[in-house]
Amino acid sequence: MKKDERAPAMCETGIARRDFLRQSFAMALPVALAGAAWPVMSTAAATNATTSSYTLPSRKRGSTVLNVRDYGAAGDGVNDDTAAFQAAINALPSAGGTVEVPAGTYKIDAVVSVRLRSNMHLKLSQSAKLVAKPNSAERYNVLYVNKVREVEISGGQIVGERDGHNGSTGEWGHGIYVRGSSNVTVRDIHVSKCWGDGLVIAGASVWQAPAIPSSNVFVANIVSTGSRRQGLSIGYVRDVKVYDSEFSNSSGATPQCGIDIEPENGNTAYKVLFENCLVRGNARYGMLLYKGSQGVTVRKCIVEDNGSCGIVTVNAVATYIVQSTVRNNSATGIFIQDGTRNCQVSQNTSYGNYSRLGPVSRTPFEQTGWSKRIERDILIQGDVSDIRITTNYYR
Repeated sequence: MKKDERAPAMCETGIARRDFLRQSFAMALPVALAGAAWPVMSTAAATNATTSSYTLPSRKRGSTVLNVRDYGAAGDGVNDDTAAFQAAINALPSAGGTVEVPAGTYKIDAVVSVRLRSNMHLKLSQSAKLVAKPNSAERYNVLYVNKVREVEISGGQIVGERDGHNGSTGEWGHGIYVRGSSNVTVRDIHVSKCWGDGLVIAGASVWQAPAIPSSNVFVANIVSTGSRRQGLSIGYVRDVKVYDSEFSNSSGATPQCGIDIEPENGNTAYKVLFENCLVRGNARYGMLLYKGSQGVTVRKCIVEDNGSCGIVTVNAVATYIVQSTVRNNSATGIFIQDGTRNCQVSQNTSYGNYSRLGPVSRTPFEQTGWSKRIERDILIQGDVSDIRITTNYYR
């Protein structure tokens, strides 16, 4: 996709749930100007971004608990542990259960993938690391959640093999791929250095039948960083919630975004929430809400220091960007483009955007509506309708 752009941290293992993002947000709070009348919302929004509250959903599974070590996993960083992981998963009874992964470094053949089944929890120790073996494949998934339900993945790290990849083509080497699955939780995990995306949540095509969306997916307290294409890609989905997570430093394969919502095959991504997330340092956009995104809410997030725009909407319907901080992005902070309908931008704090043109000095102010004065922070272009820019805060 070619568009005019003008208008153109690592999660330390063992840190308590959500605390690592609180630390990130604390470092990123805007500094009030001495003697300036700084609007209350700028401080309140940043403070609220550290207090996200939610209840983890309960996923159905049996009481059986198995350990990958008992099925031959070495965890020594040398031996291939893929078959041992799969053997433990396959050994769960029909009611499912939990497969535990104790501390260690586990080599995984991501071309083969570890395939999760329904009614299970893959529970990694905070000191467990799954490391993808170098390969030359265009496509791979370290963990593959394909057309199943009632699945939970938690803890530890997944490290892709972009640094040791033996090929030069493809962009689909993923850390975790949730495909056509329902009632899925991904939490408390650090994903990095994938050839494609850290995390994908998408639909599954079915021969001579309608595609199956991924639905009721809950993501909390993850870091997805340093991958080649995206931190998070979202396709054909229904009801996805993402809390207290970081998507950062994507670079190398277009679109190079922190988050990209781009439903496949003309389908839609319906009802997606991002709350208290940090999206920064990506080579292109922080967040791209593209063709077929419907009912997306961005609340209490920080979108900063991205290589182009902060948040971009294209053919997006019913988008709500609220109480977020969008700052220091190389191009426009929030760029509302062709086909966007029913979009509201409210109570956000913006500054330092379009930094490639150099700094702008202005006294902090609040403004209701849009004017040329704020086009570095918010820009509307093309055939759009029902765009509501309410009160926001600028400096």
